[in-house]
Amino acid sequence: MKQVVKVAGVQMEPKLLDKEHNLSKCLETMYLTAGKGARLVVFPECALSGYVFSSLEEALPVAEPIPGPSTERIIAACRELNIFAVVGLLERDGDKCYNAAVLLGPEGLVGKHRKAHLPDLGIDRFLHPGDLPFTVYDTGIGKIGIAICYEACFPEHTRILALQGAEIVVLPTNWPDWPVVRVIRDLLVPARAAENFVYFIAADRIGEERDITFLGGSRIVGIGGAILAEVKEHEEGVIFADLDLTETQDKMGLLSKRRPDLYGLIVQEMSHSPSSSA
Repeated sequence: MKQVVKVAGVQMEPKLLDKEHNLSKCLETMYLTAGKGARLVVFPECALSGYVFSSLEEALPVAEPIPGPSTERIIAACRELNIFAVVGLLERDGDKCYNAAVLLGPEGLVGKHRKAHLPDLGIDRFLHPGDLPFTVYDTGIGKIGIAICYEACFPEHTRILALQGAEIVVLPTNWPDWPVVRVIRDLLVPARAAENFVYFIAADRIGEERDITFLGGSRIVGIGGAILAEVKEHEEGVIFADLDLTETQDKMGLLSKRRPDLYGLIVQEMSHSPSSSA
């Protein structure tokens, strides 16, 4: 029997340091997507704060704890609309700050992910790397795992989520308009979906912040790697798709053929000098 859930991905242009504007835009879009039947809506990375900060000190005024004032307002909307939302924000935890994404629903905070793989770009240059296990959340509308932007480049991340039974992987992202990033969007994201029998919802931002222009092209990807819906580059928009979660069950046959006894090198620290062979 099919288990179908309607999902939405949001492509928007956050305003740097204007958390109230960004939050209001997210809340408005939640009402729009819920009105069209979506049970899960995914927003970009750092949707509440913007991304291209020149220092941690500049970013701290728009960072907040989780739960916090912004997440409480989003939870109230989730409760009213009976939906789930994934939103990117900067999390302040004591003297540490993380690039985070929260999964929120009618009952409150479901879970959060702290970006573990940090590129030398934007606010990520100044943040602490994520320290939480990669976790799958059974929400009642699907088993959801979270990755953030650059983490799509690391196959281990999505595979760990798949091994925990993930049906949907959400990817809040801020993709710069660079050729290498188009490879991540067009090739790696579909590959992560296909090699793990999971759906991917990649929600990107657009616009310009300082020296970076963001790409867009947000997409929902099926378990075979096919694009189910996408937004045009450099335009705001919302995409929808109906996901049949029963199709993800085939992953267990694939994962049962793994050979962890041969994979030890994957979890070893890299040597600082390349190895050579005679």
